Amino acid sequence: MPGDGDILDQAVIEWLLRSDEPGIRVMARRDLLDELPGDLVEVLHGPKVAALFSGQGEDGGFGVHPYQKWAGAHWRLVSLVELGIPAGEPRAVAAAGTVLDWLTGSGHRSRIVTVDGLTRRCASQEGNALAVCCRLGLGDDPRVADLAASLVSWQWPDGGWNCDVRAGGHRSSFHETLSPCWGLYEHWVATGDAASRDAAHRAAELFLEHRLFRSTRDDAVIEPTWLTIHYPPYWHYDIFQALLVLSRMGLAGDERCADSIDVLLRRRLRDGRWRPGGYWWKRPGTAGSNVEIVDWGRSAPGEMVTLNAMRVLRAAKTVD
Repeated sequence: MPGDGDILDQAVIEWLLRSDEPGIRVMARRDLLDELPGDLVEVLHGPKVAALFSGQGEDGGFGVHPYQKWAGAHWRLVSLVELGIPAGEPRAVAAAGTVLDWLTGSGHRSRIVTVDGLTRRCASQEGNALAVCCRLGLGDDPRVADLAASLVSWQWPDGGWNCDVRAGGHRSSFHETLSPCWGLYEHWVATGDAASRDAAHRAAELFLEHRLFRSTRDDAVIEPTWLTIHYPPYWHYDIFQALLVLSRMGLAGDERCADSIDVLLRRRLRDGRWRPGGYWWKRPGTAGSNVEIVDWGRSAPGEMVTLNAMRVLRAAKTVD
């Protein structure tokens, strides 16, 4: 007879399989039950996917700068990819084109500065875009290759990236390093580029040597907010997104992830699900900035948060 944990795990999977978002159902079957995905066209009919594509113009954009929080193409595409849209989806490819034109254009590149031999760059921009484009099947696009090569050349000696012109060069930014780590790993998967693979693993090692959230000097927690679940994370670092990226790289079982896995397990609700504890977004229709296109949920258990947590635990061999 299975234990309570096994029963809860199965109940949570069944809950995910009842989601009204086809992408969540598909990913739960694929990543938690090892079932081969069928026709991914159904993913495009999900309510969140439909909302994220709403308002798209003929140029592929959404009437605002690609980086406008959180309505620009840059952010919408990360959410769409995480919801499992298929590679080559024409609307997503068109939106990605606007992001690539922005990031590789002379206006953007001319503002990148080097101080004391280190490039100061908000590399989460290139990192998220690189991951998205590789997931969409655009790995061979010359602009995508340019993003990957740039990230490799901008990487700091400790394995990360930083946009702070005042930083002394001894330590890069976790916020600006997680997305490039993901993007470069996806670029290696898509193209086999060894330089991208090696750079991704150097970035991963930066997190691992800190056990994802601890000072190497005294084991103190570097930043308490890193222990809070957020979804979407956008460009912010927390240990839950770090665990997800590391799990994709096959590194969630590293013993240096154990402290963060323990935090993840402590955040689990009594019914086996998870909910976010902090938010970087406002609900649709709210006045001001940082307004989302879709409502990802707040007080209730979150589907994407729960799916990602179970992916991590499975990758770390914490659950069967």
